[in-house]
Amino acid sequence: MDTFATVLSVFSTVCAIVFGYIAFVRNRDKDKESNVKHDATVLTEIGYIKANTDEIKAEQKEQRKTNTEFVTRLTDVEASAKQAHKRLDHIEKRMDQAE
Repeated sequence: MDTFATVLSVFSTVCAIVFGYIAFVRNRDKDKESNVKHDATVLTEIGYIKANTDEIKAEQKEQRKTNTEFVTRLTDVEASAKQAHKRLDHIEKRMDQAE
């Protein structure tokens, strides 16, 4: 009976070590899987942010182009208005001289 108790105690200790190791490996794998999912989520979010940043840059470039076109058109309108004012001033002088 003393031998049986010793064998049972050794067997129990070995089983405890084996089951403890199996639990450790299983939890380690779950932790790795959890970390991989987290990393994938972070990378996806970074990709989303990058795509939005690229889109904003493209819109900004298009807006800059539009603003440049407006400035060019405004400059042309100002030059035309300046010429019109000169012509009006010339006409007013001629009308004042005619009176």
